[in-house]
Amino acid sequence: MRTGKIELHVHLEGAIRPATLLEIARRNGEALPADTVEGLTALYTFTDFRHFLDVWRMTTNCLRRADDFRQVVVDYAREASLHGAVYIEAIFSPAERVEFHGIAWDEMYTGYTEGAVEARERFGVTVTFTPDLYRGCPVELAEECAAVSARYRDRGVVGIGIGGDERRSGLAPYATAVRIARDRGLAFVPHAGETGGPESVREALALGAARVRHGFRAAEDPHLLAEIAERGVVLDVCPTSNLRTGVVADLSRHPLPLLRAAGVHCSINTDDPAMFGTDLGREYELAARLGVSAEDAYAAGIAGALCDDGTRRRLRRGGAAT
Repeated sequence: MRTGKIELHVHLEGAIRPATLLEIARRNGEALPADTVEGLTALYTFTDFRHFLDVWRMTTNCLRRADDFRQVVVDYAREASLHGAVYIEAIFSPAERVEFHGIAWDEMYTGYTEGAVEARERFGVTVTFTPDLYRGCPVELAEECAAVSARYRDRGVVGIGIGGDERRSGLAPYATAVRIARDRGLAFVPHAGETGGPESVREALALGAARVRHGFRAAEDPHLLAEIAERGVVLDVCPTSNLRTGVVADLSRHPLPLLRAAGVHCSINTDDPAMFGTDLGREYELAARLGVSAEDAYAAGIAGALCDDGTRRRLRRGGAAT
């Protein structure tokens, strides 16, 4: 059976292809660490996860205006639609740009949400948003971000997450931010179990995670793995990302087959496709080699999607937005 694709874990800043990133930087008068496509591409060879985060900050902070944010949504929706995507839950990182670059909340949220409207009209792809806080974010800023995100709930913001290096901070400082988001109708979808071990996944579940981004290191704890399977918690797995950041040594050692064998639902995703040299089609191909079929991935996407009932019914039929 042929089916479309659902993607629940893609960072829009990391989905900008190098030529477009250069174009945005030039029109905003911002300097990048390289001024050619080849130069930027060469930067995307990472020694470890922290090096990846450093490059991510250096290259993506040229985004400044609502039109920049709109463009990255539309561009990625176009690309993903070519690989069969019908539904995307996209991530962006607003608090970092407010803190370090003084960009207004509404400049970002307006641009992104207007981009989703255009993506639906032009490509039939539903794009919703789960803005990320980051580990190390000032607590007050995180709480403000949660409140702002909730204001855009009727414009496609469906959740809030927390990203960054799990070794830098636990989730406890952000409990109030998570409560603010949840009380106002947003789900909590944190990164966990990527650079941190099973204890990081347990912490995310204890704080009420509706879904766990990455989470593959739960495979190191059979009891936790059984709990995740029993509860039906979806893990957002990103095979190429894990290889490129060095958190998994090679594809043959990826835990995805163990997760699948335990009965865990795993959505399949690109994470930062431009920076990792991948696309949604390639990730589904890798997942198939690891025992997760396109139908399995699609079913996990439906199970994990933070969408309304009407959208879920449409996704069950495999249809694009109309």
